[in-house]
Amino acid sequence: MPETSKLSLNEHAGGEAFEKLLLEKGLKLTYERRYIFNEVTKLNEHFDADSLYERFKKKGLRISRDTVYRTLPLLLEGGVIQKSVGEGKREFFERTFGKGHHDHMVCIRCHSVIEFRCDEIEKMQDKVCEDYGFKLVFHDHRLFGICKNCK
Repeated sequence: MPETSKLSLNEHAGGEAFEKLLLEKGLKLTYERRYIFNEVTKLNEHFDADSLYERFKKKGLRISRDTVYRTLPLLLEGGVIQKSVGEGKREFFERTFGKGHHDHMVCIRCHSVIEFRCDEIEKMQDKVCEDYGFKLVFHDHRLFGICKNCK
């Protein structure tokens, strides 16, 4: 087994919460899930499921594309990653460790991405969820417009 598979998830931010989520769902912390978790906690760039799968394939690891696709929603729900932006219509993600939760503004002309955090927006969406009796697990907040350089 590769060395990374021996690492405890608790050594990474979000590891304990991810293990707890798997336990609550009656899922095992398999070698594949452990390796996917460890890999995404090291990534600094935005990624999609296919590019993550290709990383494993290039390393000669036997992690299926389906396993990657099934594990990403678990990492999302566990707060290890969040939805992000990237080129094309696929879903992109990024790790939250070291950055914390944030949202994105995307320029529809030059495709630049501005990351931001707004406590007022976070409080408002929590209030809306509370008003409707809705349990928020994660959210994807992107604003599309024209940046100051393209105006």
